[in-house]
Amino acid sequence: MYRVVASRAFRAGAPQKAFGCWCNLSRSAHTLPFATLEADEISGSKPGEVYNLVQGKWTGSSNWSTLLDPLNGEQFIRIAEVGEKEIQPFVESLSKCPKHGLHNPFKSPERYLLYGDISTKAAHMLSLPKVSNFFTRLIQRVSPKSYQQALGEVQVTQKFLENFCGDQVRFLARSFAVPGNHLGQQSHGYRWPYGPVAIITPFNFPLEIPVLQLMGALYMGNKPILKVDSKVSIVMEQMMRLLHYCGLPVEDVDFINSDGKTMNKLLMEANPRMTLFTGSSRVAEKLAVDLKGRVKLEDAGFDWKILGPDVNEVDYVSWVCDQDAYACSGQKCSAQSVLFMHENWSSTSLLSKMKDLADRRKLEDLTVGPVLTFTTEAMLEHMNKLLKVPGSKLLFGGEELKNHSIPSIYGALKPTAIFVPLEEILKDGNYELVTREIFGPFQIVTEYKQDQLPLVLNALERMHAHLTAAVEVIGNTVNGTTYAGLRARTTGAPQNHWFGPSGDPRGAGIGTPEAIKLVWSSHREIIYDYGPIPGNWEIPPST
Repeated sequence: MYRVVASRAFRAGAPQKAFGCWCNLSRSAHTLPFATLEADEISGSKPGEVYNLVQGKWTGSSNWSTLLDPLNGEQFIRIAEVGEKEIQPFVESLSKCPKHGLHNPFKSPERYLLYGDISTKAAHMLSLPKVSNFFTRLIQRVSPKSYQQALGEVQVTQKFLENFCGDQVRFLARSFAVPGNHLGQQSHGYRWPYGPVAIITPFNFPLEIPVLQLMGALYMGNKPILKVDSKVSIVMEQMMRLLHYCGLPVEDVDFINSDGKTMNKLLMEANPRMTLFTGSSRVAEKLAVDLKGRVKLEDAGFDWKILGPDVNEVDYVSWVCDQDAYACSGQKCSAQSVLFMHENWSSTSLLSKMKDLADRRKLEDLTVGPVLTFTTEAMLEHMNKLLKVPGSKLLFGGEELKNHSIPSIYGALKPTAIFVPLEEILKDGNYELVTREIFGPFQIVTEYKQDQLPLVLNALERMHAHLTAAVEVIGNTVNGTTYAGLRARTTGAPQNHWFGPSGDPRGAGIGTPEAIKLVWSSHREIIYDYGPIPGNWEIPPST
């Protein structure tokens, strides 16, 4: 039995009001006090439904779209998609929020404490096995990955919420003071919210990315509208209900399902003071122009790993390479896209061990699974283009998964690695092809000699995405999240360090106090100047 803050039964269009109650959370998952569905029961005969939240009310839409189960093609989720003619309530909701935010250091400071309490309760809820399993399975249903990978996402989210319990939210708004030029003068620096903001997040981390960015925005006093990729938005819709259950005021966040065109129109009309976008570089660059630079971006990452000349722990290194390239079927913005290995590694069993590890991945346990943004045909076509590069060869994979029922709109590819000679990668006709990001179980492998390190650095310098890397050459690179040393990896970012790109003034971070303050607040300086005025002061000459 747990003392919690609960809310009324959730139905479309009903405002949610928090109240205290005693709830037994040992019952089956579908009786969780916030949930409106059971993850394992969603099917064609019992589809899940995803609603919108605007101005404190859950609402439907005149247009309901249907999602196909990525594992069997069954129509298993209905989504209330907001059309271009239905965005006005969302525009009005954002416009009601002033540019100084819902709270700031001088306005409603008690809300900092409110969000510390909400984080405490939400962290506790996610720590309960029934709740944790509910979200883990829901993630698996819409973004198929192994149970451990999906559970890891829930655990990182829970730890993040723990990190901002109690007074930690108001500590984000900590100010500083600098002595002035004379008695009575001091300058104070404050972190100030933007007010109305927007958050757009991708499909590959349906819980972790939206929760961490949403809560960061709320902690700093902003009023966000949240759009999660519709393929997975059911996860965050249920999490919104959990947050309401834990005391989140229902008017503080709007939640929308729409296509990209509709969301772009909404942004242009609502004109949020800042928009956080996590996703493809192409969309990121369009938003940067449309919104006149008022964006923070965590866009695509063609991520790389360099293995230096010192060879040891081949088993461990091969396992990390497999995890970085193929966990979540390679659908991580931090996934290993290219491996630069020193020639000393070529005489080891590294590549054969990587092949063996890739071969043990199977659809049955979702250690390999559907690719949601590339078809099988598109990935094989890209592979065949690479194999036309002189000296290139298929190391392993390169085939469609066997005995699957994944719909043809998605991809189904065995974990794949292609060797391309370093000199060929650097040629103008090949470089764009080789460094094209394939958001799936797909990587490039190459080899360099000791005197070719400058060529490796040249290849890295020419890349546009600077998200993550695992390196031993730090001074000549700029990736925002870089792991160095024997246990270096490109994926698996926990909640305890910055995750985000570097080298771009629009770059967004996630997870840490520094990231939250950078992304979700701006600096405001207030100078107090009380005097006293010197007793012998006279009006000076004009200057």
